[in-house]
Amino acid sequence: MIILIPGYQPDHRLTDLLATLPRSQKVVVVDDGSGPQYALWFAKAARMGATVLTHEQNRGKGQALRTGFTWIAEHHPGADVVCADSDGQHTNSDINLVAQALSNSDAEMVLGVRSFTGKVPLRSRFGNVVTRSIFHMATGRSLADTQTGLRAYPARMLNWLCTIDGDRFDYELKVLLEAIREQMTIEQVGIETIYLDENASSHFRPIADSWLIYRPLLGFCASSLLAFTVDFVLLTVFLALGMGLIGSIVTARVLSAAMNYIINRTVVFEHGNPAPVRETLPRYAGLAAVLLLGNIAVMWVLTPVLGSFWAKLLTEITLLVISYTVQRLVVFVHGHHRDPAAPTTRDLLQRVA
Repeated sequence: MIILIPGYQPDHRLTDLLATLPRSQKVVVVDDGSGPQYALWFAKAARMGATVLTHEQNRGKGQALRTGFTWIAEHHPGADVVCADSDGQHTNSDINLVAQALSNSDAEMVLGVRSFTGKVPLRSRFGNVVTRSIFHMATGRSLADTQTGLRAYPARMLNWLCTIDGDRFDYELKVLLEAIREQMTIEQVGIETIYLDENASSHFRPIADSWLIYRPLLGFCASSLLAFTVDFVLLTVFLALGMGLIGSIVTARVLSAAMNYIINRTVVFEHGNPAPVRETLPRYAGLAAVLLLGNIAVMWVLTPVLGSFWAKLLTEITLLVISYTVQRLVVFVHGHHRDPAAPTTRDLLQRVA
């Protein structure tokens, strides 16, 4: 097992953590372009036995993690990895907890989740609640701590982790989103909640990084809502123009579904490499056909009773949940058998230099 620690402008907390680890423990530290004034901490880490990889410029936590994953996969094939932060939030005992949980399971990843009890900075408590809630709404999966940096991955996952995009704090959230889309097993282990000096050492940018984190979640939700709105508006227009109920439903649904498919494939689920049309379009078309039949059946029953407005609203709310779940789990899922090849260490380091 190897411990991977991304670091940007660290202080004594980095070397304090290293001092608590067994001397025999292999550690990889990535200096994410911290600058010459922080070189002494990385030099000390190297003297303490850590392998230090250096980005010439700051590229963000996501890029630093991918650099570490790639180097480990090439130089220590078959080694599991535990990722920890350099700001004092993770202890040796908690690192051992998630490492042990990984070794005792077949999970694709283990999260060290904080309880957020006790003295926790308001922005951290609030941020976790908001992100956790949106994540649950978007995926249907409840995770206690979506922003934890303490995570354990088996060796077989390293190449896959290098295919996930996102350079900064959004990377770790995208890993979770992609893992759930691929129906991977995620285990959670409770760890200590530690914030030092009101988390003053954090390099999290409240506005810019919050947007990066919430953007994939909001995009994940917004596409279906937009399709519902377009479908609803078109249905109302077609009915006003005198088109029959079934014709209005079918035409509106075909147009809104086409828009929804394009957005989902090229934006929401693309991950830097849109899934092939030949794979996703038949699945999406099948889902759309089933939903269309359901839409017609429910609307046919409810319209005479509730009127077209309320019938459409109730029908779409129900079918929205079904469509959302099936698209996430079936239509646009990326299987483990897609190309898992990761770039070489040289390629990555050239890319971030």
